[in-house]
Amino acid sequence: MIPNLDSQIGISVYSTDFNGIGGKIRVEPEDFQVTEIISERSQKSINKQDGYAVYKLKKKKIDTNHALSNIFRKKGIRLKSLGLKDTSAITEQFVCSGNKGHAIENFSTEKYSLEKIGYVKKPLTKKDMIGNHFKIKISDCSDGLSAFTEYEKILNFYGYQRFGSKRPVTHLIGKAILQRDFSKAVELILLFTSTYDSKENTEIRDKLSDPQNYEKYFDQVPFQMDIERIVLKEMIEHGDPLRAIRTIPISLRRFYISAYQSFIFNQSLSSAYLDGENLFEAQPSDVCFDFKGIIGKYLKGLDQYLALPFVGYSYYKKTRFDYQISKILEQEEITPKDFFIKEMQEVSSEGGFRQAAIHCSDYSSHDNMVEFSLSRGSFATILLREIMKPSDPMIAGF
Repeated sequence: MIPNLDSQIGISVYSTDFNGIGGKIRVEPEDFQVTEIISERSQKSINKQDGYAVYKLKKKKIDTNHALSNIFRKKGIRLKSLGLKDTSAITEQFVCSGNKGHAIENFSTEKYSLEKIGYVKKPLTKKDMIGNHFKIKISDCSDGLSAFTEYEKILNFYGYQRFGSKRPVTHLIGKAILQRDFSKAVELILLFTSTYDSKENTEIRDKLSDPQNYEKYFDQVPFQMDIERIVLKEMIEHGDPLRAIRTIPISLRRFYISAYQSFIFNQSLSSAYLDGENLFEAQPSDVCFDFKGIIGKYLKGLDQYLALPFVGYSYYKKTRFDYQISKILEQEEITPKDFFIKEMQEVSSEGGFRQAAIHCSDYSSHDNMVEFSLSRGSFATILLREIMKPSDPMIAGF
């Protein structure tokens, strides 16, 4: 039985036959540990000489962006991460200074620690990060974790956090922007709720259902609903939905579009699997990634990973998955051209490709603990979904 939340984000299949052990994750932050992996070449490039300072950031009960903002406020140094790490976990990742000559020594607070490990000639980027290693405890589960052996047969879906988890709305906002329905985008940001949203948040959203109440209830909107406050303020002052959407930070606006692309990808992967397509082995004429992550056509004898299109305005139709993708786009009333947004060109997306199956290595399990490494961009929760088969992913800690 596929949970309702999975269906909302485009996932309609399991790719393993394992019955599932149930249980919960993230009962304690220590139950979910993530360590970032950078390439061997990048590791060797870190030296003790001058250059751009590289640090290891270890944290818990705080997300990457808030940790880096806090470091900037306290120490005046602006650092960039290679990837974002969860709040509900103990994580270790690399962060790098964008300026030479301004380094700080080791520094820590209750929620994070920063350790300088050396310097690089060029700042590290996302391309230097090749994956993450996970160590996860599954609480209150049945016996049988050791019987799970299908970790090489898991589809590379986008995970729940891509869509807002407790409030899966990011892709819906993205779709509204693509359809140039900026009023609907504003409505979704302010009003969309779910059974997992807090009672207080749901109550304030209900009060905002009438635009006449925007000014009346503005001061009641909690500060953690920062995007809602930004949009509300603009709507109160100017009443222009497009202008209100454009006040949202560009990184988040791009994320909305990307979330909708992720939804289309999840649907495409589900549909292709249900239609009997082999998604675990590349075939002649397929588009593939090589072991370095470089995209190209299938070549017999090479170690390659099948890729599916990630739809954008440069959508590549000549794959065996165009039937499923075109059908989904028709149902969604979206065309590839819609991803070029004249009214907001800075969030337009040409699309690309994404690996069809998860590449999992170093897999091991004992008792109720599981460890594994995943390549960059794959979600641990998608592998755990196949192991646990949760009836309600949110209650299970996803």
